Parts: sequence; structure tokens; C-alpha cells
Amino acid sequence: MLSPGIKRFELDAAEIARKALPGQFVVLRVNEEGERIPLTVADTMPDKGILVIVFQEAGKSTKLLGSLNEGDSILDLIGPLGRHSHIEKFGTVVCIGGGVGTPEIFPVARALKQSDNKVISIIGFRSQDLILMADEMKSVSDELIVATDDGSNGNKGFVTDMLKKVIDRGEKIDHVFAVGPVIMMKMVSKTSEPYKIPTVVSLNPIMLDATGMCGVCRVDVGGESKLACVDGPEFDGHKVDFDGLMARLRTYLPEEKLSLEQYEAAKPKGGCCGGKGGCCA
Repeated sequence: MLSPGIKRFELDAAEIARKALPGQFVVLRVNEEGERIPLTVADTMPDKGILVIVFQEAGKSTKLLGSLNEGDSILDLIGPLGRHSHIEKFGTVVCIGGGVGTPEIFPVARALKQSDNKVISIIGFRSQDLILMADEMKSVSDELIVATDDGSNGNKGFVTDMLKKVIDRGEKIDHVFAVGPVIMMKMVSKTSEPYKIPTVVSLNPIMLDATGMCGVCRVDVGGESKLACVDGPEFDGHKVDFDGLMARLRTYLPEEKLSLEQYEAAKPKGGCCGGKGGCCA
């Protein structure tokens, strides 16, 4: 448990762990009745055959995944999928993670640091109790800025505020990478665009087969329809139609809410006798 509702799993998946690169993702299905969900690779341990994922228990499928314990099995796991991050020596790079996007930006920041870039990392959370992976991000960064919306860690503001401060102090930024909520990535892109700083974002549209056949994950990038699963998930943030993406993400909200309510209602309440007591003696 990294923070409330956010969990880190180490999966025994040697073949994927050997091949996965920063920026790529996997798709898993917990059981026969479960839906297919995409999750970005947070880390790999190729020598141990371990693949690391980090996820937030937000809906039925992620709560079902979070209910698993050490030694349990996941029915289906495919990957690595998508195009990996383009890593080279850019110069000074700002890596931005918002909330659960922080574990996803971590392998990208590490790879950029290993390629001799100066890495300035900015990670943002709603409050201090939700901060995660700060030590890990610090270990791969020349500078780490941790911000909270409410200022409970002493540094109040959004990641965009922190990015603007770095720009305003005269830092020459050659590239920005951002992962997090769609609205955060939109605002990061708007912040960097006037300065013509190349900005890469990792998109999270609704996805089904994840191999480019169904078209569910299509996004508008520079006026062209792209598939996040095979053309992405990373795209030029200055060309992404974020409003269209957010609208598509809201398509099934009523069904997602109903599914979660039914899942919660079906779970046993308070012990082996539904909390009534007496019958377990």
C-alpha cells in the first residue's frame, strides 16, 4: 500500500519483464468474468522475472485486482504493449507526475537520467498523506519538487505552478514529460506551449483489445485520429485534443458507477456471517 487506495504489485512475469521499456503498458484480466484493463509498467526486475504495476482502486475492476493477496494469480496478462518512450540526451528535462502518474513517470525519469540528462522532477498530490514514491523520484533526479494542492507538505500549488516557477527562474528546459490525470496533462501542455518546449504526455483513453483492431482508444492528435495502443500511448501534448479525450472518458460513467455499486453490494459485510455474529462459534 503506497498511499490510501493506491497499491503496488510485483508480478511473476519473466518474459514481459525482460522486454518492457519505459512508457510501455500491459493489459490484464483478473478472472474469467473480469474486464481487460491497461496499466502502465511502473518498473521491472528482469533478473528476478518481476514486473511492477501500480494502480488506484477506483472502480470495480481495480478494486477486484486490489483484493488479491501474495501468491494469488491473475488470469490474463499481455505485454509489453505500445511504443516505448523516446529517450536520448536532450539536455535539461522536466518529468512531471500527478498522483498515481508518479509511478508511471519514474522509469522514464530514470532512463533520462541514465542518458546523462539533467532531470528536474515535479510530482503533485492533493495532500501530504497521498504523497508516494518521493524517495524513488529523488534518487533519479537532480532536483525534486513535491507539491500538494492544499499545501499540507509546505509547498502549496499545482504541478503547473511549479513548472512555471522553474521556467521563470531562467532554467533552459529542453523537454517535458508528463503523466497523470488528463486535465493535469492538458494544463502542463498549455503552460509549456508558449515557450515552445517540446512536451510529451502519456494518454489513458478507454481501451479494449490494445492491439489496434477495435479503434476504441482513438484520440485526436494534430487533427488526425490516432490509436493510443499502437501509435502511443505517448503523444505531443501540444497537438492532443484533450477536451475530446475527456468527453470520451465520460462515456460510460453511469455504467461504471453501477458496476462498482453492484460489486460493493455483493461483498460480504463484517465477517463470515455478514456481521450478525454468533454463527461462527
